[in-house]
Amino acid sequence: MAEAVAEESALVAAALSGDESAFTGLVERHRREVRVHCYRMLGSFEESEDLAQETFLRAWRGRQTFQGRSSFRTWLYRIATNACLDFLDRNPRRPRPSEAGQEQGPHPGSSPAEIRWLQPYPDRWLEPVAPEGAEPDAAVVGKETIELAFLAAIQHLPPRQRAVLIIRDVLGWSAKETAAQLDASLDSVKSALQRARSTLKTHLPERRLEWAPSTTPTAREHALLRRFMDAHERTDAAALAKLLSDDVRMTMPPLPYRIAGRDAVEAFAAHAFGPGSPLHRARWRSVLTRANRQPAVAGYVRLPGDSGYRAQVLNVLEITDGRITEITIFEPHLLAAFGLPLVLPSDGDPFQRPHPSQRGTTATSAVDHAEERTR
Repeated sequence: MAEAVAEESALVAAALSGDESAFTGLVERHRREVRVHCYRMLGSFEESEDLAQETFLRAWRGRQTFQGRSSFRTWLYRIATNACLDFLDRNPRRPRPSEAGQEQGPHPGSSPAEIRWLQPYPDRWLEPVAPEGAEPDAAVVGKETIELAFLAAIQHLPPRQRAVLIIRDVLGWSAKETAAQLDASLDSVKSALQRARSTLKTHLPERRLEWAPSTTPTAREHALLRRFMDAHERTDAAALAKLLSDDVRMTMPPLPYRIAGRDAVEAFAAHAFGPGSPLHRARWRSVLTRANRQPAVAGYVRLPGDSGYRAQVLNVLEITDGRITEITIFEPHLLAAFGLPLVLPSDGDPFQRPHPSQRGTTATSAVDHAEERTR
């Protein structure tokens, strides 16, 4: 630990003197956690990338303002927080209120509070969030503060309340440290935190009011995921419905749709795969990955006449007590960040699983192969 501190001090001194390679070394030590911080503030993977880059650019240009009264990491967090607040000042946005009872197509559903900018975050970019031997408070990102339900809930907070909640309750910094980060008084920080916690409770799903620690997926959950992938590839809405909780919720950012309840989700799936759909008679392949510490399945579709399977959807799943309780459906353009292609060839791809009519023991091994790749 002492060696790591001494090494960082040497890098800071070199960076302050204008050594770009030393500055780059410092940035790489903290890039992942700064990016995650920006993601929590903004809810958008793509925007978090832009704001992390802006943070490092601001840090380089303002390097002479670093006085050493805090750690370099703390200084970067201050710059990142201000960069995000500036962005949100220039681009104000709030979730739109619900319109209960609205019908969406042939399946019942209502428009939720729209968070059109919400995007998934690849697990492969979460670990490690800090290098070996770095500061002890550079904690591992836990599911309870990165999962989609939490990210969606904090988007309801005004930007400064959001910043206070993240710094105090997620990063675990003191009220005094938080006030210093935001150039605010202790009283204003305490008041903002109280209001933020109260608002958060009204927007988190009931089962998420108490943040649960991250757990390793169980064999039962892996079996459930295999059944989900199998039902999706066979376009079997009834088989899919058997995996869902009674109160399952389905949302589709950036589209303003919310499907609530097992029967409604089954009706949606039947319509999506049915004779009236352009996806009818398509063939599907699935690849297992992870987003926001949650299991996710990338769906690839091959329409008649196509030579390969094209990315169609990324389903991020929440599993509770052996049932799928939430499905968040995203467009596939971010799959490259997950290390996944936008097209799977018809034959010879290591992630390809057999068509249901050809399925044998290789289906399970293919899923295991995909799981191993994304760990």
